[in-house]
Amino acid sequence: MELTVLLVTLFALLVVGVPVAFALGASSLLTFFLLDIPLVVPFQRMASGMNVFALMAIPFFVFAGDLMHRAGIADRLIRLADAALGRMRGGLGQVDVGASMLMGAVSGSAIASVSAIGSALGPMMREKGYGADYVVNVSATSAITGLLIPPSHNMIIYAAAAGVSISLADLFLAGIVPGVLTGLLLMFAAWLVAVRRGYPRGSFPGIRAFVLAAIAAIPGLVAALIIVLGVLSGVFTATESSSVAVIYTIAVALFVYRSLTWELFVQATTAAVRTTAMVMIIIGAAAAFGWLLAILQVPEQLAELLRAITENPLLLLLLINLVLLILGTFMDMAPLIIITTPIFLPMASDLGMDPVQFGIMLILNLGIGLVTPPVGSVLFVSCAIGGISIERTVRTMWPFYLALLVALGFVTYVPAVSLWMPGLAN
Repeated sequence: MELTVLLVTLFALLVVGVPVAFALGASSLLTFFLLDIPLVVPFQRMASGMNVFALMAIPFFVFAGDLMHRAGIADRLIRLADAALGRMRGGLGQVDVGASMLMGAVSGSAIASVSAIGSALGPMMREKGYGADYVVNVSATSAITGLLIPPSHNMIIYAAAAGVSISLADLFLAGIVPGVLTGLLLMFAAWLVAVRRGYPRGSFPGIRAFVLAAIAAIPGLVAALIIVLGVLSGVFTATESSSVAVIYTIAVALFVYRSLTWELFVQATTAAVRTTAMVMIIIGAAAAFGWLLAILQVPEQLAELLRAITENPLLLLLLINLVLLILGTFMDMAPLIIITTPIFLPMASDLGMDPVQFGIMLILNLGIGLVTPPVGSVLFVSCAIGGISIERTVRTMWPFYLALLVALGFVTYVPAVSLWMPGLAN
């Protein structure tokens, strides 16, 4: 009965529009009351969920990404992607994907990527005759690559939720190939749609223009190298590297690009504080919710249910992915990582899947939920920027959904896609 109350209350609150953190907290408190557990316990669980040292890196990652966005680094990445990819059929669609991959490498945020790239490229694409739905389809789905290409604060959340010895350096390395693969598949989908609709082909600006665009983008891209190489080499912890990245970004924006004003700095600081507060509250509420699921033996019951359906490892992984895809359409990524990792990671490990591979699969899977109604935050932002309804967008998004699902299939069933680069480093 308690499990039914927990899940029904959560679903009902989400349906009526209650924010995820408060829906998780309210449903958890009601269930704690029914279980006659002292109400101090849920607050203790929330505090312990947030009191993880690795999570200190999140505000710095968020701050660095927001500074890069406001300092105009996205514009320079777009110029680099345009110089490299703009000559293809539907070239601006390819530029969108390429710029999103580069932006993901410096911000680690899908929302930041779709906001920066969509706002800059969207009007340009519509002026060239691209359909509004195509613009939103490409911008929204390509932003998912930013969740995989390091640095990604979602990887930090997963490492904290896994409760096993997982190297953040291995997670960073593991996301590179899946992120690039996902980007290439989205480029292919964008090209196919562009050919079918007859979108224009761009022109190559010349070697000189390409070199100048690359030089202008290098200072921004170095921030990603500082974070990743610092963690890989052991010189920095994740928290220290993210702090250094903030200092470096401020220096580049002030002295190299000279684009950071006091007003923009205050805006970035305020936005980072708000985003961090929101993420941490969600993580705390999800920790209390996940503890209840463990007390009510949900992981064991779900494992028995899935194994009652099939014992085939390939089909079990497919079922896990289906469950995650469905959950991802209703809840945001951070709470789902906290809640589902203790449930599905033991099952995946029993099937022989490496925890690092499972983490990449989980992040990509839940990332697809960010561009899928009814609770697709990245899709909502992209549609708002593009000035188009979600219904019109989703009707023509199927080639891009298919590309994401193919990438998810490779990550799930081909371990080398995720584990090759960590294996080289180790």
